[in-house]
Amino acid sequence: MRKFLRHPSDMPVELVLRKQPNVPRQRLHNISLGGVACNSSRGFRRGTSVEMRIPLLGEHARYPGVIAWCRRQTEGYLVGIAFTDEDTLFRARMVEQVCQIEHYRHLLEKSHGTPVAIEHCAREWIAQHAAEFPQMS
Repeated sequence: MRKFLRHPSDMPVELVLRKQPNVPRQRLHNISLGGVACNSSRGFRRGTSVEMRIPLLGEHARYPGVIAWCRRQTEGYLVGIAFTDEDTLFRARMVEQVCQIEHYRHLLEKSHGTPVAIEHCAREWIAQHAAEFPQMS
């Protein structure tokens, strides 16, 4: 079964339609790689080709994928983006770890009331959470 990492809501993403044809539903069922779940202000059809962008991480944080599922929430949608090749999956997973560490840093700064070095947060987060960070395969 696919596993979708939950992207932190305090690091906004953009989902941009790609000009590639949509993936047929029967083929989408066969995509065995995992993906990322994120919030969206709009809904998407299953199989729609998109590019997930994370603006806070710069111009190179772009990951092509396919909408695997879309669930309506009280405000907006929760969208699952499946990555269809191992290179994109690996890159997206590494970026999601960076996002989780940055989210952790924000929480620490809020609780301590002072800035916290990202290196310190990374070491602490890895020690506490890396083993439980889901494998997407």
